[in-house]
Amino acid sequence: MAFAPPGAAAQLMALCLATAVASVLLASNAFTLAWTHSIEKIRWEEDWIVHGKELLLESVRVRGHGAGMEPPAGAVLRNGVWQWHPRSTHSVLRLTRSPYTADYDWCADGGTCVSLATLLPSDGGVTEVRACSDAPPPGQHGD
Repeated sequence: MAFAPPGAAAQLMALCLATAVASVLLASNAFTLAWTHSIEKIRWEEDWIVHGKELLLESVRVRGHGAGMEPPAGAVLRNGVWQWHPRSTHSVLRLTRSPYTADYDWCADGGTCVSLATLLPSDGGVTEVRACSDAPPPGQHGD
């Protein structure tokens, strides 16, 4: 998902994740954020691209529908999964994390998915995700 001119290496963008008590810096051009709806127990996945100082919501996949999970107009049902492409930009994502529900899954640039808690433990409140102005040093994926 990274964009670079032909023959040029893609430069990794910087992402900042922060709670009220801690933060981490990640190198990534794109990521998937996934979770299971706390009531409906349905998987929800969002593909995000780091686009300058903004985060671009490229696509959404929901494995069913239920309370508060109705697919928007234009969504397509493929093999039991609703899919759509909002292509909306956001300066910050605010993720509410609770000890009473499973944590978010974080998948960087199509790589292996891990619990968000492995990157930044929850403080029981809100975790903010945003593009950072400073890129991490080469080979560094977080503090």
